[in-house]
Amino acid sequence: MSLRPLHFNAFIWPNGYHESAWRLADDDVRNVLGLPYYADIARTAERGLLDSIFLADNIAIADYRATHLPQVQFDPIAVLSALAASTEHIGLIGTGSTTYNEPYELARRFATLDHLSGGRAGWNIVTTVTPLAAANFGERSHPDHADRYSRADEFVEVATRLWDSWADDAIVGDRDGGVWADRGKLRAPRFHGRFYDVEGVQPFPRSPQGRPVMVLAGQSGAGVRLAARHAEMAFSGPPSLEAAVAFRADLHAQAAALGRDPDQVLVLPALMVTLGGTEAEARSRAQRLEDLASSEFRWQNALYTAGLDPDGFDPDAPLPASLWEVPSPSTRTDQLYAAARARPDAPLREVAQEVRGGAGHTHFVGTPEQLADYIATWQDAGAVDGFTIMGSTIPHELTAFVDHVIPILQRRNRFRTDYAGSTLRGHLGLSRPSAP
Repeated sequence: MSLRPLHFNAFIWPNGYHESAWRLADDDVRNVLGLPYYADIARTAERGLLDSIFLADNIAIADYRATHLPQVQFDPIAVLSALAASTEHIGLIGTGSTTYNEPYELARRFATLDHLSGGRAGWNIVTTVTPLAAANFGERSHPDHADRYSRADEFVEVATRLWDSWADDAIVGDRDGGVWADRGKLRAPRFHGRFYDVEGVQPFPRSPQGRPVMVLAGQSGAGVRLAARHAEMAFSGPPSLEAAVAFRADLHAQAAALGRDPDQVLVLPALMVTLGGTEAEARSRAQRLEDLASSEFRWQNALYTAGLDPDGFDPDAPLPASLWEVPSPSTRTDQLYAAARARPDAPLREVAQEVRGGAGHTHFVGTPEQLADYIATWQDAGAVDGFTIMGSTIPHELTAFVDHVIPILQRRNRFRTDYAGSTLRGHLGLSRPSAP
């Protein structure tokens, strides 16, 4: 059986994904505020022939986070637009909320990035879990889970219609006749739905990829349904191999039931990595990060990433049973509630140690050879199409992955030795959608 090539997406978080990473950095902590920091990381990822880099976003910051880790939530599209000029091939995936944006505005920004990068843009679709965001946008309350996902489905439909509102051959370029574009090949969305009313076309022609690559991370029932309908890359997945195989099979089955080709839905789950020349060295690095971790941060972050306000809880008391005795509204909340159900009398501070908020479901600690073996095992089992690599520290782990893991996978004929195309869709083996 011939294997499909692996795909890798580099998750870029200032200093690294582990909350203690910034404390081990040997440069000025303010360097993460400048473009050179991100440009160097992007070029490292491109040197390793990775498919894409990925920038998360957070449109509301809880005060506790500023105490414990770098707060550098720049506009992802602005950063990626700058990086488009610093790179030539690597895909550029940014996060955009469907709850706190308008479809016309966000679709325009991602299509602009796709044009300016020569077809390398991707959109990570999120619904925003934290209720703190509402007040930043003049809203009285944060929509509930079901409402956010209904809104997201409609939002993506509108964005897709906008990206398809110019035919691929709409530009005429007839200088003699004075015709720049054939207006008959513009199709206004004229969309009128439950949440959005959008009338006119996108204010420029269709972008190189037709549409930016659409990415989703949801693991809840609603999240998987949304991914089955729209996602071309899913970067979430369960932490165990058996569960990951089932997750990918279910996602593909749901996509097929909607008339989509399952091969056009790639699964690249998040994997935090800590690497060393020996296993002992890697474990020592990982332990150093844990030794520097703050228990105050851990319990507050477990609540925050579950959509709860840390200020309303006592860390030395159990999580109230009234919360975890009812169905949880999201996967992140379920992780916290499951830990509380397992130890109902344990203080929140201890329960939170069982939860690692965010998207890093698994922390791999070992050598490059061991990581290559781990990746191959998951690929051979049909659990993944690749991974979203989250270095516990950056740039160390990303550089080690590029310099040591990638060559091993290339020797095993599991990863490319050069970029075959020029667009993110080309890297990922995704078809270019035609305009209706």
